[in-house]
Amino acid sequence: MSGNEPRWTQTWLGGVRSAGVDLGYPGERLGLPEEGSGSISGWGRRIGALVIDWMICTWVVVQLLLGMNPAEVPWAPVAVFALQYLLLVGFMGQTFGHRLMGIRVAAMDGGDPRLLPVVVRTVLLCLAVPALIWDRDHRGVHDRASNTMVVRM
Repeated sequence: MSGNEPRWTQTWLGGVRSAGVDLGYPGERLGLPEEGSGSISGWGRRIGALVIDWMICTWVVVQLLLGMNPAEVPWAPVAVFALQYLLLVGFMGQTFGHRLMGIRVAAMDGGDPRLLPVVVRTVLLCLAVPALIWDRDHRGVHDRASNTMVVRM
């Protein structure tokens, strides 16, 4: 083995980029810009938006709906999250967290997603696991199943 060839452990442990394979930037295959408005959102913005939305939903459940410990009704924050996600993404293309983080959910043509894809996306997002599996364009299983993407505004 010569000194210029990548070791198989580089590909396995560090991904194909560490072995010298250039896959392009996230969203390049989708025809999106690398940076700025319309580019694929990074994980920091997406996680930030999710944390903001989850905190809002938990606060709504604790303060306004139940006036009790959310541990007593563990499904209530998820139900409020699903309802707010369906309404806000379905009609505005973004939740409060998305708005604060400067991102939105878009259909693959760049427009607002239709209602059925938002329902599919919401159900899968509430299951959590599909959101943890993503491709090189930062699209989770919930994005791919609903034919959507999260882009910067």
